[in-house]
Amino acid sequence: MRRIVVVASSVVLLIACASYARQPDAFRDAVVARERAGLEALKVGDIKAFADSTAEDAIFVDSSGIASKAQVVANVGGFRLTDYTMSDIHFLALSKDSGLISYRMVESGTSHGHDFTAKVLVSSVWTKRGGKWLCTFSQETPVPKAASQPAAPPPAETK
Repeated sequence: MRRIVVVASSVVLLIACASYARQPDAFRDAVVARERAGLEALKVGDIKAFADSTAEDAIFVDSSGIASKAQVVANVGGFRLTDYTMSDIHFLALSKDSGLISYRMVESGTSHGHDFTAKVLVSSVWTKRGGKWLCTFSQETPVPKAASQPAAPPPAETK
């Protein structure tokens, strides 16, 4: 009888572990999908969709400084992505309802009448509130030109 209980407990534990192992992938995929949806909204100029996916208390950080949702939504009216590529995506579950993604992005588009192309590192936190995924934090850091190109050989030593 004891052996049956141990085997049954082991099977239940194994099933629970297998279920949990699949859950992080679904969680990661949901967060990445929300991030892509936000970028797609910027690509097609759907400012309402972008704003609706952003928490009222969201914080944004880039090379210009720290901004609120209202400031960012007002700014993206003159911003349009034409293309972007996400790579090297990393995910960290912060809680059962919140996850952080960090990735590299190459983006191009128009910002207030000027064409641009940029390589950036992005980190975003997405949180499920009231059954809806919302971006609560995002930071974009430009990749230094030296870091995006192969390193130059060191100068030759002179004696």
